[in-house]
Amino acid sequence: MIYMDQIIAKIEERKTEMNAVILAHNYQRCEIQQLADYTGDSLGLSRQAVEHDCDVIIFCGVDFMAESAAILSPDKQVLLPAKDAHCPMAAMVDVSSLRKAKAKNPDAAVVCYVNSSAAVKAESDICCTSSNAVNVVNSLKEDKVIFVPDKNLAHYVSLHTEKQIISWEGYCPVHHQIMPEEIIMAKQEHPDAEFLAHPECRPDVVEMADAVLSTSGIIERAGKPDVNEFIIGTENGILCRLKEEHPDKTFYFASPFASCANMKMVTPSILLDSMEKMQYEVTVEESVREKAKKALDRMLEI
Repeated sequence: MIYMDQIIAKIEERKTEMNAVILAHNYQRCEIQQLADYTGDSLGLSRQAVEHDCDVIIFCGVDFMAESAAILSPDKQVLLPAKDAHCPMAAMVDVSSLRKAKAKNPDAAVVCYVNSSAAVKAESDICCTSSNAVNVVNSLKEDKVIFVPDKNLAHYVSLHTEKQIISWEGYCPVHHQIMPEEIIMAKQEHPDAEFLAHPECRPDVVEMADAVLSTSGIIERAGKPDVNEFIIGTENGILCRLKEEHPDKTFYFASPFASCANMKMVTPSILLDSMEKMQYEVTVEESVREKAKKALDRMLEI
């Protein structure tokens, strides 16, 4: 039997041999976040991948995140340790359907949430994250915007723009199942706590939030000096960083069921197996990569 300390030692040894960097999303298991060189949101991690002097990027997250790293770092090998770690929301929009929507609305710009495939990014005018979606939409000259794939983030954006938002019928199953009844109960149990919600949550949940923030924004907001308790409305993997960076604060989750099974697929043993076998490589066809990169680059310029 190989014990955890042996697995960790082998991971560190193999990482050096490969000249690799390990990236872990904020929703990964705590033990994976602890093994990572960098933790963060999907785009922040892709930026780290670009800046880090390495030959191999090991992306502990879901498929679209590894694709984003491959788009931005074509000279590096990108591995996704759990090959079946797919994003359900990203799968809710496809190129064919998006092209039909574009044909029906030729005067609309297409804004693509980074939680989408490389092929969908390539069909879009610009990408956005949960933290900059409002700024991205308001930066466009077009008065009409097709926003894919998250209808909840699209609704949140619509509250902060005068542009017409054509939303897609996609959503994150984890955030969408956080119900207003759970927030009411949590607020009753913890009246001194601030409720921080991710904009992927349902509109009726977002309306109840003291602040609507990305994962990085939630972590930063938890450092607020005059508040000691927070109700967290996002995937529960974020608790690892919240406790690490703000050990003096108390956190309650809006829903005990806010856990993404796909995000939790990577374990230390699966990570080691990926590193030893150099699996599973993520590549993006060059013609798609170039178009998708333009959408990402345009966002980064704002």
